[in-house]
Amino acid sequence: MFGPEGPGLRELAVQALSSVERGYDLLAPKFDHTPFRTPDDVLESVAKALAPLGPFEDGLDLCCGTGAGAEVLTGLCRRSVTGVDFSAGMLDVARHRVRPAGGPGVAWVRGDARAMPLRAAFDLVVSFGAFGHFLPRELPGLFAQVHSVLRPGGRFAFPVLAPPPPTRAGFWMLLGFDAVMRVRNMLWRPPFVMYYRTFRLGAVLGELERAGFAVDLYALPECGRRGDGSPRARLVVARRTQPAAGSVNS
Repeated sequence: MFGPEGPGLRELAVQALSSVERGYDLLAPKFDHTPFRTPDDVLESVAKALAPLGPFEDGLDLCCGTGAGAEVLTGLCRRSVTGVDFSAGMLDVARHRVRPAGGPGVAWVRGDARAMPLRAAFDLVVSFGAFGHFLPRELPGLFAQVHSVLRPGGRFAFPVLAPPPPTRAGFWMLLGFDAVMRVRNMLWRPPFVMYYRTFRLGAVLGELERAGFAVDLYALPECGRRGDGSPRARLVVARRTQPAAGSVNS
């Protein structure tokens, strides 16, 4: 599961008993050598799907971690790329690994995705593998924040992997992981919010529409297909409408 350059069991245990922020600070130097990093084939497939929807001027990698998504944005955006994350350790790694020669300027911002210190200055926001850190009740506020930093017509894009069926070992592994995390968070403080089975596509699409987005789904064929022929991964592309749904004009 982990290569020789990745963290050991003791390091992972220390991380799991820390807060989310502190845990990622500790994991940051070895994060790119773990299965938690978004695979390159997913990153490349997303970049390929987004390219025809551009051109984009300014892009934001939400919960950027060590900058894999920001690196994708440097090939899609002409003027600027910004990565935002609340882990100082992850941002430090990102600053050192994402240094494009030419192309858009790259900046890093430490901040919470639920209260971003940014204005409506982006045409494209992406996020990879971060939504397990948000409880379902937090999604309306999170999507409202994304809506607020996008220019009218701007897009919010993220890949969603199809869950494994109950006949596969992966289904039970994810179910077991979530159960362990719930027990851990009942018994230990501070909590470490990371769940794999709380981000349900149907509910997410509804919350995006309520937040003021028009949503499209794109298959990511490079990521393969399931046994029934459906895609293993889809790209959610939510376009900001103006004003947000449910708002009242003054």
